[in-house]
Amino acid sequence: MKQQREFHVGNKKWSACHALVIAELGTGHGADRTKAAELIDAAAEAGADCIKFQMVYADEILHPNTGDVPLPGGRISLYDRFKQLEAPVDFFADMKERVEKKGLLFLCTPFGIQSARDVRALNPAALKIASPEINYTALLREIASYNLPVFLSSGVSKLSDIEEALSALSNIRVCLLHCVTAYPAPPREYNLRALRSLSAVFGVPAGVSDHSMDAELVPSLAAAVGAAAVEKHFCLSRKDPGLDDPIALDPKDFAVMVKAIRETECVAAARGTRTALEEIKREKGEELVEAILGDGVKRLAFSEEANYTRTNRSIHALCDIREGEIIARDMIACLRSEKVLRPGLPPSWEEKIVGRSAKAFIPAGEGVRFEDV
Repeated sequence: MKQQREFHVGNKKWSACHALVIAELGTGHGADRTKAAELIDAAAEAGADCIKFQMVYADEILHPNTGDVPLPGGRISLYDRFKQLEAPVDFFADMKERVEKKGLLFLCTPFGIQSARDVRALNPAALKIASPEINYTALLREIASYNLPVFLSSGVSKLSDIEEALSALSNIRVCLLHCVTAYPAPPREYNLRALRSLSAVFGVPAGVSDHSMDAELVPSLAAAVGAAAVEKHFCLSRKDPGLDDPIALDPKDFAVMVKAIRETECVAAARGTRTALEEIKREKGEELVEAILGDGVKRLAFSEEANYTRTNRSIHALCDIREGEIIARDMIACLRSEKVLRPGLPPSWEEKIVGRSAKAFIPAGEGVRFEDV
């Protein structure tokens, strides 16, 4: 396929000549309207084109038995931490109004069917699908039915996962966001030449979702190779308590990133991609730049390999399922396994195992495997 370099959202167009810059606020606002407003205003002033939120409902993402995570205040249940991140729908409605009054694009990531419907009810111009949900078949089909443009992150995924996701979203416009799902992500693992490869293979525009700590390296190189969008976590301070604040950019560094992106785009447009890359090599070093650019072959990054099948979705038991018991629809869900629980069958098998009997006891929270049914 021919490389696709443009992405339309509403009456605006984003392309390799002028990438959409997304400030990912995520859940760093803590459902505090005052702080969220401060974040929106600061991101807008720093040069963001788009402000993104996450609509989190813990039950759509994790089982209560998922395990604990270490935080500055001590260990806490990961499920409980996600419960703390929940915010009412009217909070997002208020934030959308504030974002759009500034002339910026409002974007929100749902993580399950209910949150997808709640985001859709806000009448957004586009939606975002996070990397762990790239294999969540039912969610992809639900979102495809909305006929809205979608940004699809591709961290912790193989080429076949992207192909299947895009097949489920085939009736809508998609911008693929190349990503390394590690916090922080090592810049040398970004393999940014994959943007062109992915765009050419799938015929969709490609950008980057950057979790590295540097404000300029990955974003400016992504702009040089034709990113249609660049996403970066945004915070008021890395010392703030938000889940992603330690790897986010504060307003000053975010503005530095935006400046670097726009300058690189200008050089690439006026003098070509090769010249833009040569200028960055002179400033940052050829060896480092070539390492970040990579060979363009899409593969799991080294920092992601251990999390494949654990960060993305699989079928889990919501309750204890006894040997011989018929598996009902409300006994299972497609969840993230994370570190403690075993992964189960891929989400595409969800409807195939409903109505089958359990061959062995399946403890609540554990993945449902082939040998279990």
